[in-house]
Amino acid sequence: MSIKGKAYIGGIFEHPARKLGNDISQAELHAQCSKGALEDAGLSIKDVDGYFAAGDAPGGLLSMVDYLNLNNVKWLDQTYTGGSSYLYLVAHAAEAIAAGKCNVALLSLADFGRRGTAVRDRGEDIPEQPFEIPYGPVTVNLYAMAAMRHMYQYGTTAEQLAWVKVSASHHAQHNPNAFLKKVVTVEDVLNSPMIADPLHRMDCCVVTDGGGAVIVVSPEVAKSLKRPLVKLIGAGESPKHTMGGKVDLTYTGAVRSGPIAFEEAGVKPSDIKYASIYDSFTITVVETIEDLGFCKKGEGGKFVSDGNLISGVGKLPFNTDGGGMCNNHPGNKGGITKIIEAVRQLRGEAHPKVQVKNCDIALAHGTGGSLGTRHGSATLIMERG
Repeated sequence: MSIKGKAYIGGIFEHPARKLGNDISQAELHAQCSKGALEDAGLSIKDVDGYFAAGDAPGGLLSMVDYLNLNNVKWLDQTYTGGSSYLYLVAHAAEAIAAGKCNVALLSLADFGRRGTAVRDRGEDIPEQPFEIPYGPVTVNLYAMAAMRHMYQYGTTAEQLAWVKVSASHHAQHNPNAFLKKVVTVEDVLNSPMIADPLHRMDCCVVTDGGGAVIVVSPEVAKSLKRPLVKLIGAGESPKHTMGGKVDLTYTGAVRSGPIAFEEAGVKPSDIKYASIYDSFTITVVETIEDLGFCKKGEGGKFVSDGNLISGVGKLPFNTDGGGMCNNHPGNKGGITKIIEAVRQLRGEAHPKVQVKNCDIALAHGTGGSLGTRHGSATLIMERG
């Protein structure tokens, strides 16, 4: 079943806070974000008949449906794939709407990344633990391995990786809510402390509290709303894992999720006017851009250099809110912000300094997990209605 044209983004909301105190619960943060997205769409809680969330739903979906007083819900989905979770969930909501299971789907995120209460189950029942945990892997080490291999195999340089951060900072300066608003240079990135060779501190995303929500609706509901229409035209998802030890660190699951989404949408990478690319680390962006077909494999470093990702300057404007590098990365599920900024661009509601001219087709991509072991990739393609 294709979702092309069968569902729309009706409402979005990104919580403005990046640091939250102990006076707000995770459930309350979900509620605030849900209320914001419904108000943006011009809908009420009574209109919601589908609810979707990831591993951050406290008590699970049943508790959240009760807490949010969602009395008309008839379809639920809880999918947790880290940073790609909410891109998976938008596609799943569109599929449910296309199948007639619901008409107004609410997707909400709330996470306290800085407080340290994000859901991360690393229990003993995880199958890979006996084989990997004794070696002490942590997230940045696993991404550093991918970066080092990409450098070795393709000649990618630290200076090229740094351009991802530089580009994001040029956008973040215009976002009043961005966690880091200062514009930085390549030299700033290279002079920041080395965290895991070859990744410097500025090669790493920020960690924030916060959340957001997205409303996915049927075409009939979308046409009744007083908001610019944003149509979902393609979606793809794919895991990538260690393949029994035959690990290739130079590519991501986007090599599969991207072509699936492009085929369904009936467009090519060259048709994309704006791209939200998950930026947990600078290497994540470089590999993803290659895998989505914006350049040839191994040429990602060159592609992101010299401001090519900066809106109004480069060929592929990306993460015009500042992305995870500078703006917002709630816990480890920052993919929802990628959807939200892509919708802003298609609506023409991004900051005037970064708004892409004639933005009619946009892509959002999420990566959840680790490039060094296993992860889930999800790609969404949207069109101005």
